[in-house]
Amino acid sequence: MNWTIDELNRAAATCSCGLMHHPIAIREIVVEQCALQRAAAFVKTSFRHVSIFADANTFQAAGSALVDMLGELGVTCGCCIMEPDANGDVVADERTLMQGFLSCSPNTEAILAVGAGTIHDIARFCSFTMKIPFISVPTAASVDGFTSAGAPLIVRGVKQTFQTQAPIALFADVNVLAESPKRLAVSGFGDMLGKYTSLADWKFGHLVADEPYCPWIASLTADALQTCVDHVHEIQAGGPEGLSVLMRALILSGLAMLLLGQSHPASGGEHHLSHYWEMELLRTGKPQVLHGLKVAAASAIIAGLYKERVRERMGSIPRSPTTSCYLRRVQEQKTEVERILADIPSGIDIRSLIRLVGGAENPADLGIADVIVADSLNHAYKLRDRHTMLRFLQA
Repeated sequence: MNWTIDELNRAAATCSCGLMHHPIAIREIVVEQCALQRAAAFVKTSFRHVSIFADANTFQAAGSALVDMLGELGVTCGCCIMEPDANGDVVADERTLMQGFLSCSPNTEAILAVGAGTIHDIARFCSFTMKIPFISVPTAASVDGFTSAGAPLIVRGVKQTFQTQAPIALFADVNVLAESPKRLAVSGFGDMLGKYTSLADWKFGHLVADEPYCPWIASLTADALQTCVDHVHEIQAGGPEGLSVLMRALILSGLAMLLLGQSHPASGGEHHLSHYWEMELLRTGKPQVLHGLKVAAASAIIAGLYKERVRERMGSIPRSPTTSCYLRRVQEQKTEVERILADIPSGIDIRSLIRLVGGAENPADLGIADVIVADSLNHAYKLRDRHTMLRFLQA
């Protein structure tokens, strides 16, 4: 899984899929020891006044040191430490977005997202709205959204993804990643496991509803997933080598979304379940669960559901003039759908990978009740206008 931004852009320009691919405008991607120093030097070349977005933990992990480095280089640096909710969780909602906006001065030229997924979502949306760039400084290998343009936010209790902007640079300090709580890397690995079902859903949506699909971009995501599975033991160990592999895979998954301009490669029915669970936890005032932990447990459920039910549902489609065009299309693509299903690992196999890294195999292990899971299987598909197999099973 060796790639450079230039190589990806050249491949995108010559791709034969027929879709317009979005050039990657990220100037630098650095995953190495002492990347914080590289980040400070990069900021110095372009900006005099910046703002750091972090939470209390990520500011201690990297933000404080970055403030000192920038100060030594003559860069004025404001700080916005995001306030947690009553459960101690920082949530990307209206309240934290407003905190971010109010913390920036008219002189702010760029925002540095120092943290994991939630901090990046807040920084991405605020910077885009303010028409200034942002720089990614991940403190954990926890999600695949660092290099994407999508900002998943909670608005009036509903999870919505806004297309905003990618960072202009990313600096992941391996020393910082190695010091982060192990459950964050487990979450990152779980987010990657979700690609088993998201890639299946993406191809299904293309076959039955003409959703935009690119085999090359799908292969990038599949390669990132396979690299993580091949290095599962190094990732489980939590050392610099394993975390570097995981971070690069997460970055590549984000770049695949960026190239397509949509989240299809990385987000299918498993993410719909995860978002539904997250909204329910917020609605009932319960503590949040790390995104990738939910995605991994959801992927195992979705994989089992698809392999057990999709074939049966296709067989029950009536051959009648009154059958909808959509269902007739599914029927016509039955052989190809069978191939998609054959490529999905079983729920048991996905749970074994979760177990290897010490993750939660079932939603109940995350405090998510069976009744919520059952409701999500019937209703979560409504959260996105996307033709997943989860949606097909309700047709």
